[in-house]
Amino acid sequence: MFMGRTRSGYEEAFVDLVRESAQAGRMVLWEESARDGAQGKTLMSADFRVRLARAQGALFGADGPRHVVFAAGFPAVCREEFDATRRVALEAGDAVTPAAVCRGTTADVRQACASVAGAPGARVMVVVPASEVMADVMVHRPAAQALTAAADFVDAARAEGTHVDICFADATRADVGLMADHATSLTAAGAGTVVLADTVGRLLTHEATSLFTDLHSRVTDEVVLASHLHNDLGLGLPNTLAAITAGTRVAACSWLGIAERSGMVATEQLLFLLSQRAEDLLGPGTALWHTPPDLTGVPPIARMVAEETGIPLTVTTPIVGTGVGTISTGTPFAHPRTFEPYDPHEVLGIEPTVLLTHLASARVLRAVAHRLGHDLTGEETAAALDWVKSEAYRRNHAHIPDADLAGFLNSRNTPAATR
Repeated sequence: MFMGRTRSGYEEAFVDLVRESAQAGRMVLWEESARDGAQGKTLMSADFRVRLARAQGALFGADGPRHVVFAAGFPAVCREEFDATRRVALEAGDAVTPAAVCRGTTADVRQACASVAGAPGARVMVVVPASEVMADVMVHRPAAQALTAAADFVDAARAEGTHVDICFADATRADVGLMADHATSLTAAGAGTVVLADTVGRLLTHEATSLFTDLHSRVTDEVVLASHLHNDLGLGLPNTLAAITAGTRVAACSWLGIAERSGMVATEQLLFLLSQRAEDLLGPGTALWHTPPDLTGVPPIARMVAEETGIPLTVTTPIVGTGVGTISTGTPFAHPRTFEPYDPHEVLGIEPTVLLTHLASARVLRAVAHRLGHDLTGEETAAALDWVKSEAYRRNHAHIPDADLAGFLNSRNTPAATR
């Protein structure tokens, strides 16, 4: 029977890359699109989970396992979910750090460990209630007892040779002192990280700042705190940034923000900001990455996830949406960098595109026409522009596709006898 051991007893043979990265001030993204995303009514196939994990890890080159924990699934759901989780662990464990998520029972912990067994750096996250209201609902006993029981889950996972993280569910309504005490003791017993979850997405941003600042001030330096913040009030991103500003270096996120109810912070948004604006957020000299991410890989991954899950990329989706890199009016056409916070082509590899709408100027129309092989005179430009605006309003649809403009221009160039 495995007996609990202090952290020092593990360190030589049980290296935890996630803890190492976080304690060195580097960021770790805890990817939840395959796991929490399922609670957002999406389902990723096992094949796709492997593909996504490998693509996300590749953003960081050889340092993928140091910067990405990929929550591959919740094995207790069913045999198929167990198998999908296991495939990620075995087929993508060199690209990311694979993880399974489970409830706070010894049987579930052992099952989760089995699902990731054999993968380098494999870990499980055990969810335990931290607030009185959540403890009553989940385990029918006081929060202090639920948190105390978490030590047994740490021992059970470590006995299986698996790194273990403890998630404090409903941390935003829990007693801070109680969480601090248990975060410290659980870390001493071998927990890799302690995750503070805004399970119901209720935090305002100043409350997120206060929670994470207070917890960091109460725990020992050995404790690695992580954030898991939902987006029910539309504040998942600013709240996660508040946690990071307070010193947190492990942050849960999900591609396209898919997760339970209204989702959580979107991976592409968090990754972009931490890559492009880290010094503005955290101060000069901030170094968050062992290997900086290749952001040109972000839009293709987002498109993959959209296709797999049916979650659309819209014109207003930040960073990866269909509106990024598009121009439809005159002054932005002439001076694009004046109207963009970053260069989409340079940073994300997104080619700039001129789209024809009812707001088009003569310069925009001539550019689109030239793309279609037409060099218009002033008179032809005026006629085509008049047609574009009238047609957009007639259709009650802003965008006039290239093929429709080409049809109009070709019809005007066709001799009357052959029309």
